[in-house]
Amino acid sequence: MARKYNILNKIFIIIISIFVLLFLIIEGLIICNARKNDKNKKVDYILVLGARLYGSTPSPSLKERLDKALEYGKLHKDIRVVVCGGQGEDEDITEAEAMKLYLVSNGIDENRIILEEKSTTTYDNIKFAREIIQKNDSRKNINILLVTSNYHIFRSKFLAKRLGFIPFGLPAKTPKTVFIQSYIREYFAIIKSFFIDRN
Repeated sequence: MARKYNILNKIFIIIISIFVLLFLIIEGLIICNARKNDKNKKVDYILVLGARLYGSTPSPSLKERLDKALEYGKLHKDIRVVVCGGQGEDEDITEAEAMKLYLVSNGIDENRIILEEKSTTTYDNIKFAREIIQKNDSRKNINILLVTSNYHIFRSKFLAKRLGFIPFGLPAKTPKTVFIQSYIREYFAIIKSFFIDRN
């Protein structure tokens, strides 16, 4: 009985050790990518990934993303902006529509903005954006600038590469109120992406 207990105890310790090691590696990748800023890259499209709305008002996380997109968009006026995000149950309009209204009200030409209004996940943000882009742009190896929260850059670039883009990242600040939970939750989202989010 004692021997069986010792074997089970060793297996448990091994499993916990693997989990901790994997957690540290992935969190390291998240943090490294969160600090990498590709604001000087010239790309074909800007993709602003969706986040929560309060009614029709961008949440603090989404506003940070939009402000980053504005900075880049005003410097590169020839690049089109794809805003991504469908409508949640407690949202009055789609995230994409709210993002468009915000960008236009802050000086981005409405004709530059492309709406992707079906998605509810990061993977679908990028997948549906790709489908829209491909209707009018047959080029391969399209360069995109993913504008999203800093903790979200690694997974977004990973998924965009899987979907055929050449991705760069423009990280936006994560509000302090959700900072820790966002980085922890992202670990599990990345694990899911490795196994579930595919073409």
